[in-house]
Amino acid sequence: MLARKVKRFGALVAAATMGVGVLAGSAAATSTESTADTLALYHKQRLTWKPCDHEVLDKAGAQCADVTVPMDYSRPRGRTITVAISRLKATDAKQRRGVMLSNPGGPGGQGLDMMVGVRERMSADVRARYDLIGMDPRGIGRSTPVDCGWPIGNMLRSGGENWAAFEANTALLADLARRRCSATEGEYLRHTTTRNTARDMDVVRGALGEPRISYFGWSYGTYLGAVYTQMFPGRSDRFVLDSAINPRDYGLPMMQAMGEVNEAALDDWARWTAARDAQYHLGTTPRQVRAAVEDLLRRAAHKPIPLGTTTINQHELPVVLFVHLADVRSNPTLAADVRLLVDAAAGKPVTPSPELLTILRLFQNPTLQTQGSGQAAVLCGDAPMPRDPRTYWRTIQRIRPTQPVFGALTHNISACAFWRAPAEPLTTIHNSTPALIVQATADTRTPYTSGVGLHRALPASRLVTLQDVRIHAIFGHYPNTCVETTINTYLRDGTLPRTNPTCHND
Repeated sequence: MLARKVKRFGALVAAATMGVGVLAGSAAATSTESTADTLALYHKQRLTWKPCDHEVLDKAGAQCADVTVPMDYSRPRGRTITVAISRLKATDAKQRRGVMLSNPGGPGGQGLDMMVGVRERMSADVRARYDLIGMDPRGIGRSTPVDCGWPIGNMLRSGGENWAAFEANTALLADLARRRCSATEGEYLRHTTTRNTARDMDVVRGALGEPRISYFGWSYGTYLGAVYTQMFPGRSDRFVLDSAINPRDYGLPMMQAMGEVNEAALDDWARWTAARDAQYHLGTTPRQVRAAVEDLLRRAAHKPIPLGTTTINQHELPVVLFVHLADVRSNPTLAADVRLLVDAAAGKPVTPSPELLTILRLFQNPTLQTQGSGQAAVLCGDAPMPRDPRTYWRTIQRIRPTQPVFGALTHNISACAFWRAPAEPLTTIHNSTPALIVQATADTRTPYTSGVGLHRALPASRLVTLQDVRIHAIFGHYPNTCVETTINTYLRDGTLPRTNPTCHND
């Protein structure tokens, strides 16, 4: 396990010699200082900017710094951790408005280099106005990572086709939570949460000397941004929330909502593939193509499908489909992979595609940077989950007729069922912060109704709809003139659309 940078508060005060200094008013905290006074020292720390030692960021001319934050904000004089940030400076100091923080989603996404790609879709006058700040959230990447030493890459797995498979998978998840995470990370897990990441963002704001922040977030990053607006009213400038989570559904309902939309996406892909039967030979009708996929699941349940030196089993196969269905541009890759899997299941020798091998490596041979215990820490630390495995199995069985491929994935038990109870309640989101929410109607990760839900929770927001496009995370990822113009206008001028606009695929 990676050694963690663990410091006491006294080390924070003395850290000027270590490159993470504070602006010393009184030299050190005393036992009579209030929590607010103690936190002020974190907000006033001086950052040491340096090369990022990251190919993409260094090529882009970014600088990086480590920000010291409390592990437990209720005990700010206790143990500290570090949060890694990057900075791409505004291109015109005269036009500079402030800083724009960001989050790529997940939770668990590493965000240090996120804004390098996003800024390519920003207009020149927007790039002139903001220092773009990438950030690995606490517990992730370079920010004192949670490392439970998991032998698999992610706790999000299908429950399987029968009770025996479900029971075995449940035992694995219990082991991940109880023996591996609890034993290796202990108290840190209780503080790797969205609310504490929002607090870290506000420390970053203070350390950068800014009265407010602007923000861009994809997916889970929209929830994090909304939590920030609720916890720190008056410190939010221009917020863009792309592919949004309904805060009322955060937790188990958020996961379950993905089942129906992914089954619909599978049907959409099946129509596309059936029209190309001469190439993929999976069926001339959508029903035949879907039947081929469902038969693959049954075969994987009987015996893992061999793929060169590895295999793919019934818990992993739905996740492969899930990954590709998030982007309509992946239709050819998914069709080719399904064709290959059908051949492999029939005993034919196959050569797995690089894309498929990459996904399987993430499942089966995770590294510190790709194993998902940091994601689990956030999800499980934020929201309580039902404890009884039988509850999940009954739900899976009930919805299996209408969700035969994804029901056992999106309604499955997770390691959160075996986690300690969250240290804080979920944040109730309802405030008048202006924001621009962007949502595709065929999004498979955050259904369109999720964007509508966040729009209702932020009544001063506007909702931009991308009509009839299957995509998750739009700006900086899926080119669309209408969406990009609306976002760039807002970030440049602060002007929200008068109504909720609808954009179309171009």
